[in-house]
Amino acid sequence: MDTRRALLDALVDGPVSGPALAEDLGVSRAAVWKAVESLREEGFAVESAGDGYVAPEDPGYSAAGIEFGLDVPYVIEYHDRVSSTNDRARELAAGGADGIAVVADEQTGSRGRLDREWVAPSGGVWLSFAIRPDAPPARAPLFTLAAAVATADACREAGVDAHIKWPNDVLVGGSASGTDTDADPTGRGGRKVAGILTEMEGEADRISWIVPGVGVNANIDAEALPAGAASLQEELGEPVDRRRFAATLLERFAALAGTPDRMDRILPAWRERASTLGRRVRVDTSNGAVTGTAVDVEPPGALVIETDEGIRRVHAGDCEHLRDTGD
Repeated sequence: MDTRRALLDALVDGPVSGPALAEDLGVSRAAVWKAVESLREEGFAVESAGDGYVAPEDPGYSAAGIEFGLDVPYVIEYHDRVSSTNDRARELAAGGADGIAVVADEQTGSRGRLDREWVAPSGGVWLSFAIRPDAPPARAPLFTLAAAVATADACREAGVDAHIKWPNDVLVGGSASGTDTDADPTGRGGRKVAGILTEMEGEADRISWIVPGVGVNANIDAEALPAGAASLQEELGEPVDRRRFAATLLERFAALAGTPDRMDRILPAWRERASTLGRRVRVDTSNGAVTGTAVDVEPPGALVIETDEGIRRVHAGDCEHLRDTGD
C-alpha cells in the first residue's frame, strides 16, 4: 500500500501524527508530508492539529474522498471531466491495469447500450471498473448483473427504493411486484435512474479484461433528464452524498464479484432486487420479439420466459414490462 492510501486509512480513526505514521510505514517523514500535500492538492483538505493530521469534515467528491474509509482494494482514478469512463477504463485494462475504478463528475461522450445516447452532465455518478478477473468468458454477464445489484443497493442506502429491470436497468417508481397498476400506470416498470454498459475482451478460456460501467442520475435536475428517466435528487427532494454512494457501490460490487468464489452470490442477489420476475414482458431480440411471463434468471444471466409456445431462454435483448395481456 502506498503512503497516500495508508494515510487515508489512518485518518479514518482520528488524528495521526506524522512521525508515528512514518515509523509504522517504514518511510521518511518527508514522504508522509508529500502524501499530505498530495491529498490537499486533490481537494482533500487535511488539517494540522496539535495531536497530528486530521481528516476534513467534508472529504469531497474526489479520488481521495471516495477512498477515505473505503473497505475494498480498488484504486480510484478521478476526473472532473472525461469523454467516457468506460473508454478510459478500457484503455487502462487493455494496458494491463487491474482493480481500478475510473470516476468522473461529467462525461462528454458517454453512451448506453447499442450506442444509444446517455446524458452524463456534472452531478451524476459515472463510474467504470477496469478489472482482469480469473473467470471464463461465459461468466461475463454475471459482472453486469453484479453491477446492477451494487447500484440498486447504493440507491436504497441513499433512501431511494430502486429495483432492477432485466438485465441491468435500475428503476425507481412503478411496482416492483408488477401487481400494483395504480403505482405504475404505464405498465413499463418505472423510470430509469441508472444503467450499466459492460465491455470485455477475452480468450477461449478466460476473460482478458472486463469493464462494467455504471451511469447513475444522482444530483441531476429534472429538466436535464430525457423522457422516462429519474434522478436520485428528484426522488429524495435533496442532493445525495455522491462520495458515500460511490463507496457503497464499490463495496457491494467487490462483495459480489471481487473474487471467483463469491460469484455464486450474484444471481440470488439479483433475483431479490428484480422487478422483472413474475411480470409479463416483451423482449426484443435479434430473432424477433419474445412475449410471456418472466419466471426466472439462469446462469449466466439468461431470462427464462414462459410463453404460449413453451419456455424460452433469452440471453440478450431489450426488455419491456407489460401491463396486461393486451399490451
